[in-house]
Amino acid sequence: MRDAENAAFARGISAEALMDQAGAGIAQAVQRFFPRPGYCLIFSGKGNNGGDALVAAARLKRAGWHTDVHLSFPEPQCSDLLRKKITEFRDTPPVAAGVSAANTSGIPAATVILDGLLGVGSKPPLRDPILAACREINRLRQEQGAYVFAVDQPTGLDGDSGGNDRDCVIADFTVTIAATKRGLIADNATNFVGRLDVVPLSDLSLETADETVACTASLHGLLPRRPFDAHKNQFGRVGIVAGSRGFAGAATMCAWGALRGGAGLVELFVPENIYEIVTAAAPYESMVKPMKSYRDLIEEKIDGWGIGPGLGKDNATEVIELIQRAENPMVVDADALNALSSNVSVLKNCCGPRLLTPHPGEMKRLAGDQKISRGELARKFTAEFPVTLLLKGSRTVVAESGKRISYNTTGNPGMATGGMGDVLTGVCAALLAQNLSPFDAARLGAWTCGRAAEIAIFNNGESQESLLPRDVLTNLGRALGELR
Repeated sequence: MRDAENAAFARGISAEALMDQAGAGIAQAVQRFFPRPGYCLIFSGKGNNGGDALVAAARLKRAGWHTDVHLSFPEPQCSDLLRKKITEFRDTPPVAAGVSAANTSGIPAATVILDGLLGVGSKPPLRDPILAACREINRLRQEQGAYVFAVDQPTGLDGDSGGNDRDCVIADFTVTIAATKRGLIADNATNFVGRLDVVPLSDLSLETADETVACTASLHGLLPRRPFDAHKNQFGRVGIVAGSRGFAGAATMCAWGALRGGAGLVELFVPENIYEIVTAAAPYESMVKPMKSYRDLIEEKIDGWGIGPGLGKDNATEVIELIQRAENPMVVDADALNALSSNVSVLKNCCGPRLLTPHPGEMKRLAGDQKISRGELARKFTAEFPVTLLLKGSRTVVAESGKRISYNTTGNPGMATGGMGDVLTGVCAALLAQNLSPFDAARLGAWTCGRAAEIAIFNNGESQESLLPRDVLTNLGRALGELR
């Protein structure tokens, strides 16, 4: 970051111009999650990180937010540029009408905190007065339900390693500037970083790293606009192989995911003993077909497969044979992964591309209990097996040999409920059927499902406790629309 900034300065770009871009992006991030004005408390250090926060605060003030700035140092001790932004903030007139504590529906306005105390390059341990400010931010989050937005990185976090001070700010959102710092995607940093967002700066040129994050900028263009004369056969025939006694819902949710993910046609293959149950519950837009043996599916004309949700443990040999012999791209999930765990070497000889979507428990069964980071585990597994891996979690990892590891940025703890993975499998299968590569289908599928969950909570009134897979399905369209 320092090298990139110095190169920009050498081209005549000012530090203030970069700060104004960063602050605008931070304000936009806040408004994306909280579109209705509320209360914003800004905690500022004495450097340019505080300046970024003050620029954002001025924009929020103009948008009708009540704003209050807490300076950790006397103003004369602040940097020249920060003092200028403090003055500009004070001179920004508030919206005359202000903001009410509740809208007409009785929903209270949100309280948001901007952590602009310390930025990139800072490292633990914390010292007063910054330490006291961090404790106050965490207290307000815990006791008053404030949402914390960290500017660039949470104060108290090591941006290189992800190590943290015991009083590190616990952020709900981290809006990092220009590029993601390595420490933000460290496994041990997840609970301090929260939801990760990136504010691109047009005037900064950064070298390509061996890791990346999935965000609107990196995913834009993966799904082109459809021609006006489009027809269903252009967008793929998806085959869903899912369900067993007691798990008919998994098959239905997977089919819904494929439909909402844009598939032209969806065929749902289920065991004969649950055919009538699934037919009654499945989307009208899908075709439900009974099957006697999974081997019968190998010759089906399918553009993208989704296999595994709710299959149960029976017929594992047939499931493995289908995974190995089907020629078109396939998403392998849930019980199909469990079947594979007894014979993982099959993955070296599959007839078509395979996208594996394990949660941590399934990954342990596939690769053993390895004491390495999630990113290292994904890199190691895809170096050994010619597959794409989508390792689920609060920072979903997507890996494929020869490509940069991608870390997802969207989602929230409300997704920790049964059925979310079934929806994801259907969405990814639909993207494969629309000719996306397994790597791009995995990145786009994970981002879209996570973003749909965020929209359900922050725009449609759900909570982390009430969120259901059907809420994700309902909001997939809005999430996909944001990528355009």
